[in-house]
Amino acid sequence: MNTTINLAGVELKNPVMTASGTFGSGEEYSEFVDLNRLGAVVTKGVANVPWPGNPTPRIVETQGGMLNAIGLQNPGVEVFCKRDIPFLRQYDTKIIVNVCGKTTEDYCEVVERLADEPVDMLEINISCPNVKEGGIAFGQNPKSVEEITKEIKKRAKQPVIMKLSPNVTDITETAKAAEAGGADVLSLINTLTGMKIDIHRQTFALANKTGGMSGPAIKPIAVRMVYQAANAVKIPIIGMGGISTAEDAIEMILAGASAVSVGTANFFNPTATLDVVEGIEKYMEKYHFENLSDMVGIV
Repeated sequence: MNTTINLAGVELKNPVMTASGTFGSGEEYSEFVDLNRLGAVVTKGVANVPWPGNPTPRIVETQGGMLNAIGLQNPGVEVFCKRDIPFLRQYDTKIIVNVCGKTTEDYCEVVERLADEPVDMLEINISCPNVKEGGIAFGQNPKSVEEITKEIKKRAKQPVIMKLSPNVTDITETAKAAEAGGADVLSLINTLTGMKIDIHRQTFALANKTGGMSGPAIKPIAVRMVYQAANAVKIPIIGMGGISTAEDAIEMILAGASAVSVGTANFFNPTATLDVVEGIEKYMEKYHFENLSDMVGIV
C-alpha cells in the first residue's frame, strides 16, 4: 500500500499531520508520539515578535469539544528558528510552520525570515483579527484573502497553505479567492466562534468572552466545507475539524481532502495521530486501495 501524498511538490509519507496550536512545535509531544511516523508536524502559530496571548481563563470544555481563546501566544520567529526548527530537523517528518500576524506586513516579515530556513511548507493563519481593517478577520473577506495570499506568495520560498476561516457564509468564495491569489494548498476548517457562560458565577467562562470551538462536535460542518471547497478549486486540501479517529480522517479524505490534521483529539488522546495513521492503513487494506490518492474525493 502506498500511503504517500504529494502536496504542491512536497511528498509526505502519509496524510496525517498535527493541527496548529494543539501539538506545540513537536517537542512537547515527542515522549508520547514517534514524530518519525507522522506525515508532517504543523507548528503552533509563529509571529514576527513575541505575543503574550489573551488573559486567562482561556480554555473551557464544552459538550463534544472545547473553546479556546489563547490569543496565539508565541515567543516569536527568532526563538522559533533557534529552538524549534533544529529540534524538528532530527526527525524524518515534514515541517510546516503556521504563520500568524495582525497586518499583512507582520505576515510578510515572518515569511521572509523563514525563506532560507529548512522548513517544508508555510501555513498562513488568516483567521487573525486584521487590525488595520477594524478587527475584521482577513479570512472573512474574499478580497482580503486574495490580496494577502498574493503578497505572501511574492515573498515565500516554500509552498503556501492558506488556512481558511469557517466563519463565513460561503466557504467556496474564500477558497476560490485564495486559489486566485496563488495559494498552493488550502487547509480547513479553523475553529468556529463560540461562547460559554458560567451560570453559577453569571459571567463569561472565557476572559475573552468568545473563543474558537473545536473538537468532535464540529466535524460534520468541517466535512461539508471540505467537500464544498474540494469541488470549487483545483489545488489540494488539508481537512481538519473534529478528527479524533481514523474513521473521521477517512471521511475527510473521501470528501476531498488529500491530507488531514488532528487537533483537539491530541488533548484527550496523546497518540491520536498514530491511531489515525494505523487506521487508514487498515482501511486501505480492507477495501483494496493500493494508493491513498485513489481515495481522495471519491464520494
